[in-house]
Amino acid sequence: MNRSSGLCGLILAGSLLGAYPAGAQKVTLDSCRNMALSNNKTIRMADEAIRGAGYERKSAFAAYLPGIDFTGGYMYNQHQIELLGEDAKLPTMSFDPATQTFKYNILTTPDGTPIKDPATGGMIPTEVALIPKEAMSFDVHNVFAGAFTLTQPIFMGGMIKAMNDITKYAENIAVATKSAAVQDVIYGVDQAYWTVVSLDEKKRLANSFVNLVDSLRFSVNALLDQGMATKADLLTVDVKLNEAKIMRTKVDNGLTLSRMALAQICGLPVNSNMMLADEGERSISTTVAAPQVYTMEDVYARRSDLEIVRQSINMLGSREKLAMGAMLPKIAAVGTYSFSNPNVIHGFEKRFGGGFSVGATITIPIWHWGQNYNHYRSTKATTNAQRLLLEDLQEKVDLQVNQAKFSYDEALKTYEMTVSNMKSAEENLRSAQLAYREGLMTTDDVIAAQTAWLAANSEKIDAQIAIRLCDVYLSKVLGTLAPATVKE
Repeated sequence: MNRSSGLCGLILAGSLLGAYPAGAQKVTLDSCRNMALSNNKTIRMADEAIRGAGYERKSAFAAYLPGIDFTGGYMYNQHQIELLGEDAKLPTMSFDPATQTFKYNILTTPDGTPIKDPATGGMIPTEVALIPKEAMSFDVHNVFAGAFTLTQPIFMGGMIKAMNDITKYAENIAVATKSAAVQDVIYGVDQAYWTVVSLDEKKRLANSFVNLVDSLRFSVNALLDQGMATKADLLTVDVKLNEAKIMRTKVDNGLTLSRMALAQICGLPVNSNMMLADEGERSISTTVAAPQVYTMEDVYARRSDLEIVRQSINMLGSREKLAMGAMLPKIAAVGTYSFSNPNVIHGFEKRFGGGFSVGATITIPIWHWGQNYNHYRSTKATTNAQRLLLEDLQEKVDLQVNQAKFSYDEALKTYEMTVSNMKSAEENLRSAQLAYREGLMTTDDVIAAQTAWLAANSEKIDAQIAIRLCDVYLSKVLGTLAPATVKE
């Protein structure tokens, strides 16, 4: 999900707020889901994580390709280089035709015996070649140097491929993390949505109950005037009427807060006047999709939390290969063009000069006191631990799916019983009211019948909402929960 999708969500919210007059806005469940997905910051962060993982994958792939680097430098030297401390005098040689060899020009006696220098004990040359000290002095006060280097990996012990696999699995983890976040947001929206619908229905029920008790108070008051009821009967009804009004106030406040919570989840201002499509219905719809046919293998494959662990196992397997690669030889081809000023190609010339060189490098790990091998064994142990975690999570998912299925079936049966109970409560209330008018029942009997009617209706509303929530929870644990329209 990118920035444009967030803007789409705000435009959708604006159109919803502007399409209906105050108090008449109708927002569907799918609209709430899409607004929440567009504005949820956790999902936005997941999008950024996916984007970052994609860049990491591209970065890892670049390791296959040759790298080109430039290195440059400047150095100032205090002294120049003087290879000679003084003028050098080198002895010379002459060719002797008689012996066909070169002989040193040295001082000899008339009989040809060399005369040695008394001070040094060396031969005394008769001719020398002079090398002035200045000829072997070089100005290196200012030295500039640089090099372009091209490095092409040939064999890195499988480390480059392992890094590419790791970044690919990391990207898959980021995608699965977003999927899990999407399902959590959808489930939260559904809970908030149906809570609002439930409280709206209970508000209508509370109003009906207040009117019902108020009608009883009117009847008791009329009977009191006729001497057929007591003051205690009227006080009992007044207490019940006050309780009913307090209950209505609590339901009304709860409905207001629930609307605010839903608006906040959808990314709208909390004071948004949101009217839900399922509000105001005569009865909350209990029609849901047919029970899903599934196998646990399919559930395992769809569950985002299990996918995260599976990809983590793959990533740790690549880390094993990475650790193994640290113990293998590494070969690379290297090409360099280096230059300097002064350059030494033709003496120490005071100008830039350089040349190419091509070669190969090989690094062979020999002995590191078990460092790399122990690291490899550590990664294997971590991978094994992650596999055990996956097995444990799959067992818990089995239990979770069965619990969700039982809860769904229980909600359906509970609803059927509440419908029957409500019919009985309505008949009981009708009979109590009729008997009270005939003088066969007391005020307490009528209030008890009214309270039972209220409880039966409230239980029916709770059962209707429970079916919806159990259905969406079952979809969540089966890994099939998704909005009707996912904005990417």
